Amino acid sequence: MKNEMKNEVDISKKCLLTLEEAAGYTGIGINKLRALSNDEHCTWVLWNGTRRMIKRSKLESYLDTAYSI
Repeated sequence: MKNEMKNEVDISKKCLLTLEEAAGYTGIGINKLRALSNDEHCTWVLWNGTRRMIKRSKLESYLDTAYSI
């Protein structure tokens, strides 16, 4: 059996997160993150075709200034 190395990066070091990763990282539900990132003025979402990626550092900045979500 081969010993394969996985290229896993700690979430806190990733630039882009999936919705699932962002939900686990922030404690905000996937449906809420999806609803917030559907806004065309959302600065912390990056669309790769139909795939939604969350800009981790921009999401953190957004949450730092948010009163409620």
